Amino acid sequence: MRRFAVIAAIAAIVLGTISCNKIEGGEEYVDPEDLANNPFKEVQLSTKSKEFARQGNTFAFDFIDRVSRTEKGDFIISPISLQLLLGMILDGAQGQTADEICKVLGYGAGEADAVNEFGQSMMQQLPSLDKRTKINIANSIFVNQKYPVLDSYKSTIGKYYQAEAANLDFSDPASTLKAINGWCSEKTKGLIPKVLDDVSPQAVAYLLNALYFNSQWQDKFPKENTASEKFTTSEGSVKKVPMMKDERSAFYYENDEYRILRLSYGNDAFSMRVILPADGKTLSDVTEALKSTDWYNLTHGGNFVRCEVDVWLPKFETKYEIELNKILSDMGMPAAFSPKADFSALSETAFFLSLIKQDAVIKVDEERTEAAAVSMTGWYGSAGPLQPGQHIVFHADQPFLYVIDEWGSGSIIFAGRFSGK
Repeated sequence: MRRFAVIAAIAAIVLGTISCNKIEGGEEYVDPEDLANNPFKEVQLSTKSKEFARQGNTFAFDFIDRVSRTEKGDFIISPISLQLLLGMILDGAQGQTADEICKVLGYGAGEADAVNEFGQSMMQQLPSLDKRTKINIANSIFVNQKYPVLDSYKSTIGKYYQAEAANLDFSDPASTLKAINGWCSEKTKGLIPKVLDDVSPQAVAYLLNALYFNSQWQDKFPKENTASEKFTTSEGSVKKVPMMKDERSAFYYENDEYRILRLSYGNDAFSMRVILPADGKTLSDVTEALKSTDWYNLTHGGNFVRCEVDVWLPKFETKYEIELNKILSDMGMPAAFSPKADFSALSETAFFLSLIKQDAVIKVDEERTEAAAVSMTGWYGSAGPLQPGQHIVFHADQPFLYVIDEWGSGSIIFAGRFSGK
């Protein structure tokens, strides 16, 4: 049997005293003077893809919860990067293996075409939504010239995911490593310079997704306001961190489990939502609650109100790496990791997933957020409503979650936790 290894990488960020007035909605976010040059846009999806985007966020928060329970320190992941990677894996799968991947992604069995439609829409539209946000999404398959991949598979991922194909001599590991790691470094602007330390001559192929995000805050944090402030870690100890500070208008929501502040980028197509536990709650309570939340309805249903906010947000950088075999298997796709795996739509050679792992990087400062994700697969031989004018304190001086999402689809591009470690 042939085994299948995967790597993914990611990036993201996050945030207050508050006074509230108007309901969140659409083009209201952008200063009218900017609309002519950089108008608000959102991803346009079919009805089926809209349903998938919502189910994809259920997948995302399940993913976040499982990572949060296994990781004690800071982490950064990219749900959308993993979704695109799984979509390309799905195109090579058949039978039970394909059905399980479909269900994990939020679709019914046999709906690979719908997964591809969503992936194609995101690939085509995300990069062009905001002139102040740079998003690069790239896919590539590096094939061992000794183990040909079916032309039909390369054609499918080329059509829907714009994946390029290259044949390499895997018996020359140094040359192969240079090609693969060089591709990752180029596509992530150097944030992720390496995803592999070595290459097996028996590897069938490596399939990669690279995601790069660089966006200016709609309202930058004044550099002169940044100061060293106390931050209480998850263990209860207190340390000093560089804390960005500003007074601004922003959208806010709270319930009995958590509080969320929305910080916009560029023309408001993308935003970061910082999530703090409510009094008496923990981040574990928050991630558990979010798993059963319809994120789209929460963020688009008029729940957020515009407030005047005293924002405190740590200036930070996070690098993270995690193996995902057990997490994805527990989420509902164990067949892909077993000898029963059926990837006959990819190659006539039998194989199963050997490794799925994620590497991620995020940098947050006063001007922007920069983040990157690389996903790689390799096949081997064997509450009550807020009232206008209400005053709220929202200082991110304790561990918090954050997500970066796209307004139109509600899709989560990045997600992470900052715990001060």
